[in-house]
Parts: sequence; structure tokens; C-alpha cells
Amino acid sequence: MKRVVLIVLDSVGIGEMPDADLYNDVGSNTIGNISKKVGGLKLPNLEKLGLGNIDGAEGINKTTNPTGVFGKCAEISKGKDTVTGHWEMSGVILEKPLNTYPNGFPSSIINEFEEKIGKKIIGNKVASGTEIIKELGDEHVKTGCPIIYTSADSVFQIAAHEDIITLDELYKMCRIAREMLVGERTVGRIIARPFIGESGNYTRTSNRRDFALDPFGKTMLEYVKEAALNVMAVGKIEDIFNGKGVTEAVHIKNNMDGVDRTIEYIKQQKEGLIFTNLVDFDMLFGHRNDPAGYANALIEFDKRLPEIISSLNEDDILIITADHGCDPTTESTDHSREYIPLLVYGKKLKANVNIGVRDCFCDIGKTVLNALDIKNELPGTSFYDKLI
Repeated sequence: MKRVVLIVLDSVGIGEMPDADLYNDVGSNTIGNISKKVGGLKLPNLEKLGLGNIDGAEGINKTTNPTGVFGKCAEISKGKDTVTGHWEMSGVILEKPLNTYPNGFPSSIINEFEEKIGKKIIGNKVASGTEIIKELGDEHVKTGCPIIYTSADSVFQIAAHEDIITLDELYKMCRIAREMLVGERTVGRIIARPFIGESGNYTRTSNRRDFALDPFGKTMLEYVKEAALNVMAVGKIEDIFNGKGVTEAVHIKNNMDGVDRTIEYIKQQKEGLIFTNLVDFDMLFGHRNDPAGYANALIEFDKRLPEIISSLNEDDILIITADHGCDPTTESTDHSREYIPLLVYGKKLKANVNIGVRDCFCDIGKTVLNALDIKNELPGTSFYDKLI
């Protein structure tokens, strides 16, 4: 095999993990609970691959003869955020969770940040991104002070109106925060959250940027690059890995743009790895507790799946998975500690194979490298032998 297409449906979890109680996530089941909430979720193309046949799957139909290989993965890293999930599937396990700031950032951080950017800030609390610009957007426009907020994840987020603080200036602020928030006060991501509009009608734009850390170990991406193969990153993959191991990248406006860019990369016929993150499930619907919107986004992706599959070469492998859950039916607006679905398809691969519950997300990275015939020292166990 010369190419793997790995698509992460951001936050599309498939049921609580045994340690969900440690994360206040008992009862979380992103796909299953959405289906119950909307009166049944029909995803015929994902179901055809075996989504409903995954052990413990709820709310989606089983099929008699799935065309794919199916299973689910448990997370062993400490945490439940984007960086943790993507790093683990690429071979880096976090023994200690990244820092979170449930009471906002301490004055030592805020004072230093204000001094370095030459501005006062407003906010500094845990908040929904859409709600905080409703609350503080007018004050920001009036004063020019950037809005700082965080969440249950390891993030330092900076919101600013594009007409008040230019994108270049906003990204510069993010780089300053990135340099600061390392060591004992490390956060996983600094996120630029630009918005536009007028009072009472502010909307976030697609100019979001994530400023992450270098992974704490060698990843699947670096192994692929060192093998003189391509690592083509779609969406926020480049940001999550801080560019490490990426040979080319494209940022996207939304899920469907991400599907378009993925198909474009497939048609370029370059060997290696196409690694895509589709973030709308999480950003627009999971964190906003919008099960109907989430369901529609899943249906929208499902309708595009045949197009993705038809663009594959005979020897390509398609892997569809997630990085964590974000159940929009619970009171929480945060990520949820869930198993992630695992669907694998290839025109020359076996069909209707249940690979059960994998012990670690990193089995995915191990399998990708195995499929590309790249020797490696990643943790995890490859399931490539079950595909061929």
C-alpha cells in the first residue's frame, strides 16, 4: 500500500469509556444520544461501512454485510481534547493531562501577557466562544481590548473583531502567548478566534488559527516524512502538530471544504498520508449543544462519503475515526471521554471484519505505518494483518 487517507470526524464519539466518571462524562454517547434526540439518525453510507456494527454502537442501523472493517478505540492518555486525541492516534501518549484553568488564568500570566502585547485584556474566564462575544463584543469594539477566555480544555483563546485588531496582530498575540505558556504553565493550544459584525450580530469567521506545541515524542507524521513520502494535512492538522512531519497543508472554511480539499489531494496521486480533520461537528454543534445541527452535519458528511470512496485508487486505504466525544445532549458544553469509532475501507481489503475494541488510539498510527511499510517504534498494536 502506498497511500492512506485518514479522516478525523472531530468529536464524533461512540459511547462513554469505563473511566468517564473521572471526567464527569457518565452517560455521554455522542452518536447514540444525538440519534435519540432527533428521532433516529440515518447514515446509510457510514452504516454500509459498518458504523452500526461496532460493538456497543447505539442509534444507527446495523447492516448485514458491511463493506468495511469496523471497531472502536479506547484512549489511554490523560485528557479528552483535540491535541491529546490526535497525538495519541499518531503515537504520543500523555501520561499527565495538559493544564486547564477552570477559574481563568492567574494574574501572573495575564499581567505578563498584557505587558507583552501592550494592551489590557477583558474576559479571562471559562466561556462559550459564541456567548462571550455576545457579552463582551461591544466592550471590545469600544476599547480595543482583546477578549481572553478558556474552557474545560487546555486552551488560551483570544477573540477579536477583525476591524479592531487585524488578523496579523491577532496571530502575533497568539504567538506571544504560545511562547509564554510552556513549562509548568503549558497549555495545549493558543487559539485565535476572530469575528466580524455589529452589536447584537457578531459572528466568528473561518480565520481561526490554532498554535499548538511540538508533540512530546516522534509521531506517525514524522516517520512518513522521513520515508520520503508526503504528509498532506487538511484542516487544523498542521496546527495540532505544530507543522512537525507535515510536508504540505491546506486550511479549510468548513467540513465540506475539507472534503473537497481531501478529494483534491487524493486526485493528485501523491504517495503517503492524507490526514484530514473536519472540525464543524465539534466547533459548531458539539460545544453549542445543538444535536439537530450535529445530526445534519453527520448526514452531510455521509452524503459525500461515496464521492470520497470513488476517488480512491485500488491500493488506497481509507480510515475514518474521531479524536474524542462532544455529546451535545448533555448539560456540559465540553468534550466527553468516549470511545472513538474506527472504520477502514479499501478496494483490496477484507470486508465485514470486526476488530473489536482497540486498547489505544495509537493502534491507528501503528497500522498506518505498517500499511506504508515503514519500520517504527510507535507504541500500540497494528491491525493491518486483519485488513488484508
